[in-house]
Amino acid sequence: QVQLQESGGNLVQSGGSLRLSCAYSGIDYSRYCIGWFRQVPGKEREERAGVAAIDSDGSTYYADSVKGRFTISQDRSNDALYLQMNSLNPEDTAMYYCAADFPCEVVTRPINYKYNAVWGRGTLVAVSS
Repeated sequence: QVQLQESGGNLVQSGGSLRLSCAYSGIDYSRYCIGWFRQVPGKEREERAGVAAIDSDGSTYYADSVKGRFTISQDRSNDALYLQMNSLNPEDTAMYYCAADFPCEVVTRPINYKYNAVWGRGTLVAVSS
């Protein structure tokens, strides 16, 4: 059974930084990716967008919109996943979800197929202008 719990969401000014954390359990490191997605409040009908992911070998994947600003990392000894977010702007405002067991490629490019994932409940990041 895979379980994930995000934390660290907050209100931050444009240009600021924030670090999200995800505590997880039951992850199979050898299969698929673990990472972060986001969904803009009020846009729940839209699919959650991939932000960053990391695979079992430590390779990282980023959406173009966050490259150079966000960094994903993992502490396997403590079963924790992190997302360091720098140079935040209002467009980064969203509910951020920790997720596991999804194809890594969904973070880096649009896909034309549906995929499964295990989700946390989300943590809200709000960036003011």
